[in-house]
Formats: sequence, C-alpha cells, structure tokens
Amino acid sequence: MRWLRSLLDKQERLFSKDGKLGRLHPLHEAGDTFFFTPGKVTQNPSHVRDALDLKRTMMTVVIALTGCIFMACYNTGYQAHLAISRGALPLDNWRTHLMETLSLGFDPGSFGASFVHGAFYYVPVLIVTLVVGGAWEAVFAIVRRHEINEGFLVTWMLFPLILPPTVPLWQVALGITFGVVVGKEVFGGTGYNVLNPALVARAFVFFAYPAQLSGDRVWIAAGTSGSVDGVSGATWLARAALEGQSAIDAGLTWGQAFLGLIPGSMGETSTLACLAGAALLVVTGVASWRIMVSVAFGTIAMASLLNAVGSNTNAFFDVPFWWHFVLGGWAFGTVFMATEPVTAPGTNGGRMIYGFLIGVLVVLIRVVNPAYPEGMMLAILLMNVFASVIDHFAIVANVKRRRARYANIN
Repeated sequence: MRWLRSLLDKQERLFSKDGKLGRLHPLHEAGDTFFFTPGKVTQNPSHVRDALDLKRTMMTVVIALTGCIFMACYNTGYQAHLAISRGALPLDNWRTHLMETLSLGFDPGSFGASFVHGAFYYVPVLIVTLVVGGAWEAVFAIVRRHEINEGFLVTWMLFPLILPPTVPLWQVALGITFGVVVGKEVFGGTGYNVLNPALVARAFVFFAYPAQLSGDRVWIAAGTSGSVDGVSGATWLARAALEGQSAIDAGLTWGQAFLGLIPGSMGETSTLACLAGAALLVVTGVASWRIMVSVAFGTIAMASLLNAVGSNTNAFFDVPFWWHFVLGGWAFGTVFMATEPVTAPGTNGGRMIYGFLIGVLVVLIRVVNPAYPEGMMLAILLMNVFASVIDHFAIVANVKRRRARYANIN
C-alpha cells in the first residue's frame, strides 16, 4: 500500500486550502482516511484520547450487521426460489436470466444459488444507496467546508436492509436523498440529527409509495399475482392482523421466524442474526443494552395486557409477545435503530424509559391499527422526537435525588 500512500501525499497539495482543488478537500480527505489512519492527532492534554473513535464505532456496527447482510442475500434468494418452484414468480427478468447464464438453477435447497440470486436483489439497492447518499454527503461537506465523516457509513448499510427486495431503484434514490438531506443534513449533519436518517428515508418511501412498501404488498414467496420482479400478498404480520394466531400457526413455526426463513424486508427477518449483532454491540459498548432490554419489557407488558383484554373483532389481540419478537422488524429495530446514540437519550434512566415506550408503542401500532401491522419504524421515530424531553426529566430527577441525599448527609 506504499504506492497508494505516496500517491495520496503527492496529490495533497492540490487539495490544500490554497490549492487548485481546495474546494474539493473533503473528497480527498475522505479517501485518505478511508484507507489510512489520519496523520493529524490532538496534542493538547485537554483532549480525551480513546481508541473507540467515530470510525471504529461505525465499523463495529457494520461488522455487527454481517449476519443480517448474509440473510438479506440468502433468504431473499431462497424465497425467490420457493416462488419459482410454485410457479408464482416469472422467469423473464434480468436476475433469472443471469442465474441461467451462470447455470446456477433455482433449487431452494441450493445454498449457493439462493445466496447469489438474493445478492442480485440486495447489491443494486446497496450501490444506489451509496452513490446517491454519498453524493449528498459530499455536496454538503464541500459547501460547508468540513470533512466527510463516517456517519453515512451505517445509514448506507442499514437502509437497504429495511427495504423489500423488489423496491424500485429510483425509489431507493429518492428515499436516501430525503433521509440524508431532511433527516440529517438540515440539522447540521452527523451528531446533530433528531431522527434516525435510515428510518426517515424508509418512512418517506413508505408513505409516498405505499403500494411497494406497505405491510400487505411486500415481496413474498407465495401467491399467484405479481410482476416480472416479484409476487405480492399478505405477510405474516398482515395475516396476523386479519386472522390472529391461527393464521401464523397455519404455515409458520416460531423456529422458522426466529431463523429468518420467512418473507419480509431483506435484512430484518432473522432474529438470530440480530441477536448476534446485539451481542457484539453490547460487548464493545457501542449500543446500550438498557434500551434493548427495556424494549423487550415494553413489548411483553403491552402484548400481555392486550392478550388479557382480548377482542371479538381484532384477532391480533391474541398474538403473544414471543411472536412479536420474531415477526417484522422488531428485532432489527431494537438492536440497530432504537440504540442509535445520537437520537436516543444519553442518560441511563432515560434510555430505559425510551426503550420501554418503544416496546409499548410497537405493539399498540401493530394491534390497534391492523391497516399498518408493522409498527417498529413509527414507534422509534416517534420516540426519537421525545428523546431530549425524556433526558431532561431524567436529569432533573437525578439532580433532585442527589440534592436530597447530600442534604441528609449535611
């Protein structure tokens, strides 16, 4: 890599403040720090030195997402092959033609074929997200004359995982544009955003184009209607909203849902993969275990309450909490979205309240509003808005508690 280091050093003067390409310094600096450790470090003793900087934090999250990325490729291809074997997915699209060219076939039992076919859905979405979202990051960095930081790295990896496989690529471009510009940059960039940019992007696409994103129209491996890229039908959450627990038990085991071998958004289906990522994030201290645990407790409390209340007109009241854990984006949102440090509270007490309310809201949205059975996105975005308020009252309560304790000592 010495040749690359030498090349970057030779070009650095062109991108300096007084250089011909000085306005494009953020682009040069982004490439330099992507491949190498920054050459400039703090010298004054007032600065806190920690090995876990922004770049390492973001890379830790990306590593934690590895299992979900793997399932995004494998399960998408697996579901496609199931649909093809049932005659529900046409064979006249570029992905199937490419599979035939590679002589991989469409056997659901073939791990390699399923993984490659799924990658043909996942990778284009990933590339469009990077190109469009990265371009907006660069534009704002150049205009504001600051460095391109690693904040977009996690958004880039998260956004494709929370989309259905057949989402049109132009919708992906519009969604990530809205998420980066309106969800983050208008607030000042990384570290200043009030809402999770990836969720803002998905919310925009969902409400702007519900036919491709809504809970009962995402790509699945069942049914007979469809287009050249996929088939449509009710997901397991939508079926539960209409028919309750009996609809889930009719064709799905809890183990299948836990492993992630079910239809849904590309990277959200596997609770097991999310738990593996959660373990890494908690051990490294990147994510708060208090938020994850409190989301689970909130879900258990609200689901159990609704189970006890029951309903003669809404069968979703009877779905127990352990099914909420493995359906839809509950696990993915709990591990990777709710724990984002910028949009979540900073106090430990605030994090527990924040997570508990997310757990309560996701069940309420799923059960009480059966027209929108997936509630994790809206629950997290709503609590993002109240995170600072929760922190305020948590700090006030802590100050009062300490004041009372010290008063008794005196």
